[in-house]
Amino acid sequence: MALTLNTAPFVRSSSIQANRVRNQYALSPVSVSFSRRRLSVIAAETDKNEVKSQAPDKAPASGGSSFNQLLGIKGAALETNKWKIRLQLTKPVTWPPLVWGVVCGAAASGNFHWNFEDVAKSITCMLMSGPFLTGYTQTINDWYDREIDAINEPYRPIPSGAISENEVMAQIWVLLLGGLGLAGLLDVWAGHDFPIVFYLALGGSLLSYIYSAPPLKLKQNGWIGNCALGASYISLPWWAGQALFGTLAPDIVVLTLLYSIAGFGIGIVNDFKSVEGDRALGLQSLPVAFGAETAKWICVGAIDITQLSVAGYLLGAGKPYYALALLALIAPQVFFQFKYFLKDPVKYDVKYQASAQPFLVLGLLITALATSH
Repeated sequence: MALTLNTAPFVRSSSIQANRVRNQYALSPVSVSFSRRRLSVIAAETDKNEVKSQAPDKAPASGGSSFNQLLGIKGAALETNKWKIRLQLTKPVTWPPLVWGVVCGAAASGNFHWNFEDVAKSITCMLMSGPFLTGYTQTINDWYDREIDAINEPYRPIPSGAISENEVMAQIWVLLLGGLGLAGLLDVWAGHDFPIVFYLALGGSLLSYIYSAPPLKLKQNGWIGNCALGASYISLPWWAGQALFGTLAPDIVVLTLLYSIAGFGIGIVNDFKSVEGDRALGLQSLPVAFGAETAKWICVGAIDITQLSVAGYLLGAGKPYYALALLALIAPQVFFQFKYFLKDPVKYDVKYQASAQPFLVLGLLITALATSH
């Protein structure tokens, strides 16, 4: 399977590049003295060099980063150690937003105290939300994206054949059941009459499945898929943290769902690097459906307008200092959007997210403290 998946995109890419190189040679006076067969050989050789220079992230280069491999991001080194490969599939770089969501929920509850028991509860909730359930989400997403990854990132563990189907399935079940088990433990620990943390974990896991898996495969539609992604990354961990230490109030549910629109925008950032594979397999991500220029403005609009709306809500609720603090955190995000993302969303996606997202997550905590019940 891996061989079939990897060969097709390579042949397609080589054909496109070879045609480009043939055109270049047709315009070059030096190429006139060569025979047609000789010209084809030179073009094929040039094609190899050109692919390496133009798309280094699509080739499993020996110079890849071991650090990137452990984080599960592009530019990763090839690895044969199965435990490192398993960690790569869970994409640890995606855990912090979920962990931070638990912190925000605990802060918004107004009942978190810096004692051993509350700290232990919060760490357990973070493990449930991050390594277990986010790890499950990322692994199952990689499994159902294996054909797209064979085009966009053929060096990833599943399309490259570095890990077997049975090993991937085992990892999915261990992470899912482990996360649900921790959720049930937290409900017992908190003395809940109704196992709200368990049901939040179960609902989030179901959402993760239908996001990635057919027949629904929500990610096929850029609007629905990114809304589901935003809710998963912002609302669900916040709700879990708040329900663990206090009461999940209706106004918080509405406010966090509004904040999830910013998560919708963040989800679009990740769609730009997958345009080629999404288009080939018929997935209507926003960059595919609307083009890169329109999609990048939808992206920044969702992120900025959402936070401005929340700042307005805090101002209207009689909390002007929190509103001003949130506005102060929006300003550097806008700066980095113009400096990196709006210039080239593919080239600068990592730089943009590393620069701007810390201010967004700090804004989440400001909002949580402002709405503390």
